[in-house]
Amino acid sequence: MTKFEEQKFEIPELKGISAKNIEEHLKLYSGYVKNSNLILEKIAEYKEDSLKHAYALGELQRRFAFEFDGMRNHEHYFRFLEGGPKEISDGKLKKEIEKQYGSLDSFTNMFKAIALTRGIGWAILYFDPISNQLLTQWVDEQHLGHLNGLKWVLGIDMWEHSFVYDYQPSGKKQYVEDFFANLNWSVVEKNFDEATK
Repeated sequence: MTKFEEQKFEIPELKGISAKNIEEHLKLYSGYVKNSNLILEKIAEYKEDSLKHAYALGELQRRFAFEFDGMRNHEHYFRFLEGGPKEISDGKLKKEIEKQYGSLDSFTNMFKAIALTRGIGWAILYFDPISNQLLTQWVDEQHLGHLNGLKWVLGIDMWEHSFVYDYQPSGKKQYVEDFFANLNWSVVEKNFDEATK
C-alpha cells in the first residue's frame, strides 16, 4: 500500500480569511490524510478474511470515500489560495466561460449562488471531456454527488469550518465574496488546461 502524503501549501495573507482560520483548516486537512491511511491499513488487515469482516469492510469503504475526498478536495482548495489573488487572463478558460455562461460575471454570480446552498458541502466547477463542457455541481459533505470521472477546475469549501471562525454563520455570503477576491485564477486556468488535454 502506498501511503498518502500530506501536501504543504504556501498561503499568503488573505482578505477576510485569517491566518488562524487557515492554520486550523490545515489541521483538519491533515486529519483527512491520516484517516485515509489508517482506513487503508485496516482494509488490508480485514481483507485477509473478507467473508468474516464483510460488514466492517463495507463500512470502512464508505468511510474511506469521505476521508479520501476530504483530503483531495482540500488539496484543490488550498491551491486556489496559493500565490495570492490573480485575475483571470483572456485565455481559453475565460473564452469557454463566456461561451457557456455569457460572461465571467454571469458565471461567478451563478457559482456563488451554488456555494450558498443550505447545508455542508462544496461548490465545484468541473470539465467533462465527453460532452466538452464545463459543469457546476453541489457536493454534499465531501463525497456525495461528485460527477463521475470529471476533473476539477474550481471549487470552494462550504463547510462551516472554512468560514465560521472569521465570519460567524451569518457571514457565509461574505466568505464566498472574499474567496473570489483571494482566488488565484492562474491555478484555475491550469486545471482547465490539464482537463482539456
